Amino acid sequence: QVQLVESGGGLVQPGGSLRLSCVASGSIFRINHMDWYRQAPGKQRELVAAITSRGSTNYADSVKGRFTISRDNVKNTVYLQMNTLKPEDTAVYYCNAEIQLRNLRVSSDYWGQGTQVTVSS
Repeated sequence: QVQLVESGGGLVQPGGSLRLSCVASGSIFRINHMDWYRQAPGKQRELVAAITSRGSTNYADSVKGRFTISRDNVKNTVYLQMNTLKPEDTAVYYCNAEIQLRNLRVSSDYWGQGTQVTVSS
């Protein structure tokens, strides 16, 4: 029983900023990597940013220098700070996490429901 809930999406003008949050809840023993994906209409879902349990990060070339991923292991939360937003960033943003449940020896991938980000004048 794991749930990932994203929040923070909305409509912003080009050059603006948003901060997305994703909270994991349930019978969690350990969370490994946490990631943000996005999917624009007619496009494949793509990895935007990833962060390991140790804090190592990776970004898509299109967002490097503008987006920052971070996590709070106490709150089981991952964040995506998005600055200097462009219309090309418009998409549904999804939280993903690899989680090991209590009393289980294996980890599984879980997904949030998505939050809409629209960048437009």
